[in-house]
This record gives sequence, C-alpha cells and structure tokens, in this order.
Amino acid sequence: MTIQGWTFLLVGLSFALYVGVAIWSRARSTADFFVASGHVPPLLNGMATAADWMSAASFISMAGLISFMGYDGSVYLMGWTGGYVLLALLVAPYLRKFGQFTVPDFIGDRYASRPARIVAVGCAIFISFTYVAGQMRGVGIVFSRFLDVEIETGVVVGMAIVFFYAVLGGMKGITYTQVAQYCVLIFSYLVPAIFISMLMTGNPIPQIGFGSTLADGSGVALLDRLDQLSIDLGFVAFTQGTKSTLDVFFITAALMIGTAGLPHVIVRFYTVPKVSAARSSAGWALVFIAILYTTAPAVAAFARTNLLQTVPGRAYAELPSWVHNWESIGLVQFDDHDGDGHVRYVGPASDARNELVIDRDIMVLANPEIANLPAWVVGLVAAGALAAALSTAAGLLLVISSSVAHDLLKKSFVPDIDERAELLAARVAAGLAVVVAGYFGIRPPGFVAQVVAFAFGLAAASIFPAVTLGIFSRRMNSHGAIAGMIAGIGFTAGYIVHFKFMAPELNTAAHWLWGISPEGIGALGMVLNFAVAYGVAAFTPSPPARALELVERVRLP
Repeated sequence: MTIQGWTFLLVGLSFALYVGVAIWSRARSTADFFVASGHVPPLLNGMATAADWMSAASFISMAGLISFMGYDGSVYLMGWTGGYVLLALLVAPYLRKFGQFTVPDFIGDRYASRPARIVAVGCAIFISFTYVAGQMRGVGIVFSRFLDVEIETGVVVGMAIVFFYAVLGGMKGITYTQVAQYCVLIFSYLVPAIFISMLMTGNPIPQIGFGSTLADGSGVALLDRLDQLSIDLGFVAFTQGTKSTLDVFFITAALMIGTAGLPHVIVRFYTVPKVSAARSSAGWALVFIAILYTTAPAVAAFARTNLLQTVPGRAYAELPSWVHNWESIGLVQFDDHDGDGHVRYVGPASDARNELVIDRDIMVLANPEIANLPAWVVGLVAAGALAAALSTAAGLLLVISSSVAHDLLKKSFVPDIDERAELLAARVAAGLAVVVAGYFGIRPPGFVAQVVAFAFGLAAASIFPAVTLGIFSRRMNSHGAIAGMIAGIGFTAGYIVHFKFMAPELNTAAHWLWGISPEGIGALGMVLNFAVAYGVAAFTPSPPARALELVERVRLP
C-alpha cells in the first residue's frame, strides 16, 4: 500500500475513534461542558492534559527547532517541561480548591470585579487564538503533504472534526477524546524514533541512542558525526550554543511561566474530583509529557544527520524522493544559483549561497521518509501529528467558548440566563471560534513553534501574575490586577508585533531590548505586570472582605 493509502486508512480510523468517543461522552449539562462535572480520574486527566499540552508545536515543530538550532533548541525542552513544576506547586491545587469553571471565573471572584473578569476574558481569548493558529497550520501541513489536498482543504477538514467533538462533547467529550489522542500521538512518535535509533546506533531506546556510537562500524558517536557534518558545511556545531545566556534565561522563563498561565492547561485541573487529585494529575501529566520530550532531541539529531549525509553535494535529479514530495507543496525549495545541477546546502560561515531551503516544521513528518522506513510508519506519523494538533485546538476552543458563554454572558452581562441557554451559547461560541481558528490556519502569522512561543509569552505576562497574586497576596486588589494585566499583555504583544511583523529587518540581538528576543520578552512582561500591579494596589483601596475570605479559603490545606 502507498504512503497516501496508509495515511487515509490510519487517519480515518483515528478520526472514527475520536468521533465515537465524543458521541459516547457527550455533554448533557453546563458542568459536563465546562469541567466534565469534576469527575475525571487523575491518571486519565494527566493523560488528557499531556495531549492538550503536546500540541503541533511539540509533535511537529519542537524536534524541527532542535534539528535546526541544535543546542539552542534546548530552551524549549526546559521551558515547556519546567513549567509543570510551577503549575503543580503554585496554581493547580489552589484553583481546584476554588472549584469554578474558568480562569476568568477565579479572577472575577477573587478581585470581586466584573471589569477584572472581562479583562481576563480578553487575555484568555487573545492567548487562545494566538496558540490555535499554530495548531491549524500543523493540520494544514499534514493534510497537504500526505493526503494530497490543498492546505486550505486540510484545515477545513480539521475544523469539521474539532467542531464535532468540541461542540457536542464539551470538556467531557474533549477529555476522553484527548486520552485516545495521547495514545495515538505517543505511539506514532515513538515507533519511528525506535526504528531509526536501531538503524543508526543499534540501540532501540532513542534516548540512549542519542548518546551512542553509530552502528556503521566507525566507532564515531552520533553527536560527534553530526557536529563534524555541520562544521564541514559551514554551520555551527550541533552541540554548540549561539544565544546569549540572558536570552536563554528569558526564553526559558517565559515558556515556564507561560505554561503555568495558559488557560486551556489550567482549566484541566477543574475536572478532577478533589485538590489532591489536581497535584496527582500534574505529576502524571509530566510523566506522559516526558516520554515525548526526552525523545525529541534524539529525533532531531537522527533527522539532521540523515539530512546532511544524503542531500548536500548530490545532483538535484538524484535527490531522494522525500525532497521532491515536500518540494511539491512548497515546504522544500531548491534554487540552483550556480547552474551546476547539484545541491549546495551550506551554513552562513560559507561564502557559497544556500540553494536548499527546508521548512523546519517538516522534519518530524519527513523523518520516516528520510530514513526509508515503511509506508505505514509514515502514515502513522501523520495520524499522530493530527492527534496532537486537534487535541490542543479543541482545548483552546473550549476556553474561548466558556469565556464567552460563562464569563461574559452568565457572570457579566446576562446573569439570569438559564443553563440550557448558556450551554447553547457555549456551543455557538465554539462554532464561531472554529471558523476564526481555521482562518488563522490558512493564514498563520509564523511557523508552528514560533507562534506557540508567542502565546506562552502573552500568558506569562498577563494570566500568571493575576492568578498567583490572587492566591498569595491579600493586599492585591482589582485596580492593581487590571492595570498589571493590561500593562503586561500590551507591552509583550507590542514588542512581538514590532519585531516580527512591523519591522522584521530589525529582529536581531543588536536591536532587542537588553538582548531579549521576542520569544523571551514575556518574562519581562511578567515583571512589568507585577511591578504595575503592586504600584497601583499600593495607592488604591484594599480588596473587599469577601475577596479576602476567598483568599483564606483557597489557601487552607
């Protein structure tokens, strides 16, 4: 069977599984729709959280980033895993003790302020749409390559599937669908990694193969070979970092703090039955996430080694079929500058012009083809990539719909709305959000992991300070929280927009504020949020007694 045939079969089976689970677990009440009635066991919630968390950025783009960036890509591993420690210690158990539906719910009640709730809703929706843009781009890439359809068509198909189980099942349906999606994505990520590790190093465990010697009898370690291949072509050695220590610190901090401030991750801890289960869920999620995250550097190294050993210097007509497959949809581009018909793939240290441009988002998807693995493995990876993208997209769309239906309508503008009308409003909001998400998938503002990194910066600069101050500061009031959120997200979004979209030619370390890149500016935005919040709170009235009572109740063991 061809690659396309296997892909149709495996993607079709996985989609049938998701739809079946959604029908079985459909929401019948607002509690089901928003928080799965708080009855999800910690183990399953940890698995669902891992699927919610491991988006297209983790599955598709992270190994691609590490493959191209080498050592510098480790900031994503450290930031995206370390954030769960903050989440487990500083956020999850306290919000579960609070026991409502959404993050704006907590902020609105803690600060006894409708404006604070509305600002939090705005931040949550802005973050969620930024994040979901990356997921829909991932869906479009997979469909366009493996199912031989236009990216726009692929995005529409993905939208239809997400619409079905997000609108029908709500949090209950999404949770159990995400459990299935985790199983699909982790299996499809590990199978090719194990195959390639055995082929290249003779070791079936990718994490160990990453540091092993090659199986070609040379006695050379994989990383030593990769370093030498990179240097010979004019690239920096794979194991050598180029980013400044300050920028690495800020990017890691922004990703960690952003993790603990992402609305679609935080809301997962409302779905467990008690506070201790929230901590347990965070622990299980970290275990399930670590399985993929410890494999990603090995996948990156395998893919880059195979790439550098098979492409540079070869005649264009003799390139492997995977190059031409990806070239047909524009994610690999060859431009024969010297007209000799051979590929010059060189780094910036060389005087020759690079003739091959490879989109970093394809490295995981193309890896089985690069390594000449069976067609069914390629189809399996496509199914896993779709599972990763759609699981996170569903969680983000639920945040948007619950923010609109519960926080804006029920808690702000239409307090008398009944449960049936609120559930209908949530489903309509989810449907509209799917349409907007699809637009961003067709016209994304960047490659997958880059867009997702921006969402983390926005979460770090807005939601995280408001939540942690609400838990740990009795003096913090609504004036400080509102001012801090607006200052943090305004500064961070402005910085990112300026360097990424308005003046991309200035997007270099020489022009960044204190050498901090747009990917790391969210950590500075968080500091600004804290400073503004404390400054404003110091000159405005103390929070009301009912807000202080909530702080005491949430912080009790």
